[in-house]
Amino acid sequence: MTDDFFKQTGITREDIIDTAMLLWFPHPGVETETRAREVFSSELRRALADPNLWVLLHVGVALERDAREGRIPKLDPVAYEEDLTCLIADEVLGMAIAMYISGYKGHFDYARFDRQKPGILGSLGPFLDDIVAGLIGGVSANMYDRGAADATTLR
Repeated sequence: MTDDFFKQTGITREDIIDTAMLLWFPHPGVETETRAREVFSSELRRALADPNLWVLLHVGVALERDAREGRIPKLDPVAYEEDLTCLIADEVLGMAIAMYISGYKGHFDYARFDRQKPGILGSLGPFLDDIVAGLIGGVSANMYDRGAADATTLR
């Protein structure tokens, strides 16, 4: 199922990891990019084991599809492609995903990724970029927490 989601969106796990690493910064327990990739991958697997997260991701993919096909009332598909500033539901969904995964820390990481749109985020549609930014933000926050906890335990 998880691989179907990634195939359906054209996004790979590596795209997600590579994008996360574009805004990665050294932190206790994740001092190198190699270690950050390892911890991020582990936290991504952990997050994707939650069916509630899959529901949120599924909703975002369905909204992206329906908006492009003109099936959302009062939302013109041509205007949608321009990522309307009056449309905030995509932002709310991205924030919900990030906060579901890791609370307010995830929200702040989501905001960094959403604002800068590094890597794959710059090529995705209005709903997809926010759900993926939410996923990356939430998992990134957990990566930093897990790295710090592991670093403390190893001392």
